[in-house]
Amino acid sequence: MPSPSDRRYTDSHEWHKLTGETLTLGLTKHAVEELTDITYVEMKPAGTEIEPGSEVGEVESVKATSEVYCAVGGEIIEINDKLMDDPSLLNNDPYEEGWLVRLRVTDASTLDELMSGEAYDERYG
Repeated sequence: MPSPSDRRYTDSHEWHKLTGETLTLGLTKHAVEELTDITYVEMKPAGTEIEPGSEVGEVESVKATSEVYCAVGGEIIEINDKLMDDPSLLNNDPYEEGWLVRLRVTDASTLDELMSGEAYDERYG
């Protein structure tokens, strides 16, 4: 399954989907496959201001704990509470139901520096 083309991707395996001034952030299918079974998700709470490249939370799996970073700055306006009760959503549907946080973006220009879905798949596919 190719990575969705409506997002931008980082080398640390996060996807960023901008809709207006709202950015949805998640982990790529490649990342969740490498982590295997995700057992715990913890994100910074809504209202937290972050700088570009900042950590927004972490995910734990049977293999490792991994930090999650966001390439753009802004304010976290929503976290995916469903993942707190059922972290397997991230394994089963990383691009839709398994999103991690939503932010109100202050400057989206950083997204231009990230990979397209096609470029990400060429590198990690």
